[in-house]
Amino acid sequence: MFNLFNKDTSEKPQDVKAIREALLVFIKQELQKLEGGEGNHIKGFLLYIACPPVERYMYNSAVFAEEEDRFKNEVQRIADDFAIDLPEKWTMEIVFVEVLPDEAIKMANLDAALFIKTPEHAATVNKSGTAYITVLNGEAEQKGYVIKSEDGKINIGRDKKAQDESGFFRINEIAFPSESTNEGNKYISRQHAHIEWSDEHEAFQLFADDGGVPPRNKVKIRSVNDHNPVKLTFTELGHTLYEGDQIILGESAVLEFSYHLTK
Repeated sequence: MFNLFNKDTSEKPQDVKAIREALLVFIKQELQKLEGGEGNHIKGFLLYIACPPVERYMYNSAVFAEEEDRFKNEVQRIADDFAIDLPEKWTMEIVFVEVLPDEAIKMANLDAALFIKTPEHAATVNKSGTAYITVLNGEAEQKGYVIKSEDGKINIGRDKKAQDESGFFRINEIAFPSESTNEGNKYISRQHAHIEWSDEHEAFQLFADDGGVPPRNKVKIRSVNDHNPVKLTFTELGHTLYEGDQIILGESAVLEFSYHLTK
């Protein structure tokens, strides 16, 4: 457990450990306002980070980006110390942005801000959205697709109609024909991945399906601001998609995700 008490927070942290401690001190200060069991109405936290791209590797390390729930567990320990009594299913999301949102509480010494989600915020959540998928490499039935939040699960895979090992059929809305000679189609599975809208995250999320996780296959995402790809290794965990994300299916089929229609 980090020593989060009696810290001088006026100077900007310069290394991973200092950034992590500064973020946790900041969250601790906000949680202290709920001391004594006043946190059970909280749905979760959104930690926004607007650091320069060259510093993102430090912030990724600071929030344990590669270790699911580790940073959340640190926040839970702080809540326990102050008897804040967070609900059992509270969420912790960390989002890298270019500009910090006005509705979030901003840090004084870091380009970061905290948004505390409560039931009244949930009532005003944007529960709809439209996005555009462009095929950059590989051959799909279409060069581009429009997806909407009300579409439900949007399957991605080899062939429009694919039969699984149990004999059931699945319809791939974004389908890569098996008869294509395009090299990008070679390693796409019949049940590779799917995209669906998340009301909780107010965004589309990408999930790897049974045919898109190791050791069979792979799904990777590379963002505009971070050229280190994220590999999906579990079917249960979704990855929130952001503007300009590139989705790599198999070895070389590439889709581009956007909330804006490009000509």
